[in-house]
Amino acid sequence: MNAVQFVGAGPGAADLLTLRAARLLAEADVVLYPGTYLDPEVLENCSPKADLVDTQDLDLDAIIERIVVAQRTGMRVVRLVSGDPTLYSAVSEQTRRLDRAGVPWALTPGVPAYAAAAARVGHELTVPLVAQSVVLTRTQHRSTAMPESESLAAFAATRATLVLHLAITRTRALMDELASSYGPDCPVVVVYRASQPAELVLRGTVADIADRVEAADLRQAAIILVGRALAQRADPEAGESFLYAPTRERSRRAPDGDPQ
Repeated sequence: MNAVQFVGAGPGAADLLTLRAARLLAEADVVLYPGTYLDPEVLENCSPKADLVDTQDLDLDAIIERIVVAQRTGMRVVRLVSGDPTLYSAVSEQTRRLDRAGVPWALTPGVPAYAAAAARVGHELTVPLVAQSVVLTRTQHRSTAMPESESLAAFAATRATLVLHLAITRTRALMDELASSYGPDCPVVVVYRASQPAELVLRGTVADIADRVEAADLRQAAIILVGRALAQRADPEAGESFLYAPTRERSRRAPDGDPQ
């Protein structure tokens, strides 16, 4: 029995699909895709005979019905999700329904949008002695409720590199909330539609990034990166990784794997 394939479409660029994702798309009879966030070029990997279903106007039950009917008639089904299916993809509620329907499924990872955004601006998000943790989160406005234990203030207190998803319309309020922990001069980078033709990069600080976002009239499909690791020049206080330090003792391994 064919398993329904949940496939990470990556940040949008067709050449950032994994090899497995491209193969699954080429083999699929039915492909359900998120038209709001996907670069149409990604769909060029699909067979000309495939049934392509844009899900942006479908609710969850309608999506599942299309998947179940196609799978039960022997079709190979791919459910494309933006970025990586393990992050803000609604995979859990879709697979829960498929489990109840007795329909097998599998996940194929994709390049997450935040990784594409960081790569676009040439920044490592974990810099020794500056930030060694990355917090991936979102905020609540007209959206799914956040757990009470996951307040933005609690995450900000760590001063880790902060990645905000689904938050671009609340940039000003969020920066006001982050200012006391990160400081008004803390670097902020906003990447809209990372890796896609309409990509836009905005650089600023906690104090002024909201002005730039509002001037660009960004309302969706943008990642906000906040933290000292995003400084354009190397921080003189930053350290270097112990992994490559000349003082680190290194052991050599024989062919059988035993250290020499």
